[in-house]
Amino acid sequence: MIDLQSINAIIFDLGNVIYDIRYENISDQFRKFGVVDFDKLYSQAGQTEEIDLFEEGKISPARFRNYIRSLTDVPLTDEQIDQGWNAIMIDIPECRIEMLKRLQQQYRVFLFSNTNQINCEYFTQYVIDKFGYNIFNHHFEKAYYSHTLQIKKPKPEAFQRIIEENHLDPAKTLFIDDIERHLKGAQSVGLRTYHHAAGNICDFF
Repeated sequence: MIDLQSINAIIFDLGNVIYDIRYENISDQFRKFGVVDFDKLYSQAGQTEEIDLFEEGKISPARFRNYIRSLTDVPLTDEQIDQGWNAIMIDIPECRIEMLKRLQQQYRVFLFSNTNQINCEYFTQYVIDKFGYNIFNHHFEKAYYSHTLQIKKPKPEAFQRIIEENHLDPAKTLFIDDIERHLKGAQSVGLRTYHHAAGNICDFF
């Protein structure tokens, strides 16, 4: 169980905390389109500068797609690139929606995800289709995405902006993420942290 003593706010990561994802799916999908070794371009461990810029909203989806095309000898369509990029997104189990409903009765609940416009449009539509409404608007006081915030985890200033905009007390705010380097950025501004390394987050509350 996660210790929520003296906590009054929770900031959740999205991928592999609220929304199940699988990084390898991207390479698997692009391989179906004839692109080999795509895993060298993107992984959880590291990304290219162009992908970082896309996740900070500093380049457009059109430029990003052209960048992906420039790396391959395959004439990929926009739709194929989006399909490949969105293959990372798997599902949100219903138990996590119920968990969020419970938590928002007692705590201020926020979301902070390193993501991009292509993925964000996809997973927003996915939850509307699955649950009938936009869960990110209903179950989080505010959802922060790196491409709209224009800064990524683990940069301390990203967390500081969320703290200041919402008048949060870092000592009473818990940040939950599956990537340790993101937790270090949060800790640097005084946030309490929990490393969700494995399992279903619902089992920890």
